[in-house]
Amino acid sequence: MSTGEALAGADGALRCPWALSTEDYVAYHDDEWGRPVHGDDALFERLSLEAFQSGLSWITILRRRPTFRLAFAGFRIEKVAAFTEADRERLLADPGIIRNRAKVDATLANARVLAGWSEGELDELIWSHAPDPAARPVPKVLGDVAAVTPESTALSKALKKRGLKFVGPTTAYALMQACGLVDDHLEACVSRGAATRG
Repeated sequence: MSTGEALAGADGALRCPWALSTEDYVAYHDDEWGRPVHGDDALFERLSLEAFQSGLSWITILRRRPTFRLAFAGFRIEKVAAFTEADRERLLADPGIIRNRAKVDATLANARVLAGWSEGELDELIWSHAPDPAARPVPKVLGDVAAVTPESTALSKALKKRGLKFVGPTTAYALMQACGLVDDHLEACVSRGAATRG
């Protein structure tokens, strides 16, 4: 039974144990998760995908991400904000994405809200909630990693106050982890601190 410690992958490198179940996860863990993401469209994509992931395994979303990108016009805010009722029906009939009516509607509504923001405003709002790395303990095992933090709760409230949907504290924290606002790679993980090295 796993104790939640970093484990050696096929290449011998220690990684967060969740990353070792599939090659898709290894690549995502090594190259994306915990690395800083900036830009309104890129953050809109991550926020949308985290919302679609709610209640599902991340691997389900990761493997469908290319189809999501096609279906949602590359998650370009202005394009998604202009989607029509016909686009909505197309999305709800698309087997390549998650056909959850509430999540599709939230993504479209969020794009319409964000289309009214200034360029860089979403990026600035999200990154203003990044905690001081020096004040955060380094996780040694998976049990040390939180699902919700005061910062993610504050980010969730800020996004909801501005009219965004499907952005609860758990989704907000998953976004913070995925986009590098926090480094939740385990202490012994080969990717710990990778975003700030070199």
